[in-house]
Amino acid sequence: MSSDAESDADGFFETVSVGDRTVTQGRTITEADVTNFAGVSGDFNHLHTDGARMADSTFGERIAHGMLVLSAATGLIWQSRSVLERESVVAFYGLDDLRFTAPTFIGDTIHVEREVLETERTPDAPGTGTVRYRVDVRKDDETTVLSCEMTSLLD
Repeated sequence: MSSDAESDADGFFETVSVGDRTVTQGRTITEADVTNFAGVSGDFNHLHTDGARMADSTFGERIAHGMLVLSAATGLIWQSRSVLERESVVAFYGLDDLRFTAPTFIGDTIHVEREVLETERTPDAPGTGTVRYRVDVRKDDETTVLSCEMTSLLD
C-alpha cells in the first residue's frame, strides 16, 4: 500500500496533467562515473579519457559522456518519482529530439527539470497510456547541458 497522499484507486496515469513540473535533486558527476561509464559502454574517446590531449582543446579538460549524463538523468528522474508513479511505470517508451547543448565536466552537479507535454490513452498497448515529458538537464549555474523529450508508458 502506498503511503503517498495520491489515491491508490487509480494508476498514476490518471493523476497526470499537461503542465505538471518536477525538479530532481542534484548529482555530481565524478571521475569514477566517467571511468566506469567508459568501461561499461566501451566508449574510450579521448574527449572523456585523455586529460593531456583535452587540456589544449576547446573544452580545456575532459568532458563527461553525453550518454552518461542522459543515464544519470534517468536515474535522477526515477529517484524523484512517488511510490505510485514508480509502481505505474510499464516501460520507457521513447526518446525524441535529444540534444547535448553544453559540456558536462567532472565535478559538475546536474539536476533534471521535467514538464508533462502530453498524455495519451493507448488502448492497444500494455498500460493505460503514454506521457510525454520535456526534459532539461541543468548544471548548478542553470546552464542546460541536455534537452530532449522522453515518453513513458504508464498504468
